[in-house]
Amino acid sequence: MNARRPSRKQSRSALLGLAFDAKDGQKRITRGPNFLLAGGSQETHGLMQETAVKINEHLDRKGKQLSDVSPHEFREIVEEIHG
Repeated sequence: MNARRPSRKQSRSALLGLAFDAKDGQKRITRGPNFLLAGGSQETHGLMQETAVKINEHLDRKGKQLSDVSPHEFREIVEEIHG
């Protein structure tokens, strides 16, 4: 019998955006490579989309994945985007 240690799984991270201000009855869902956005008014959902895309662009420029950044660095990225 071969007793193997379970291989370490690579850490993965994803953004989850939820908004609850939609009053028009629309169900908005957007999926990306590392994010899922649900709900919100057209304006709020659009802001979540813009933020998720800009975060991914920032990470791509740095050659990083979302799982590579610390919570502090993530906050800095968001502050840079929304200044």
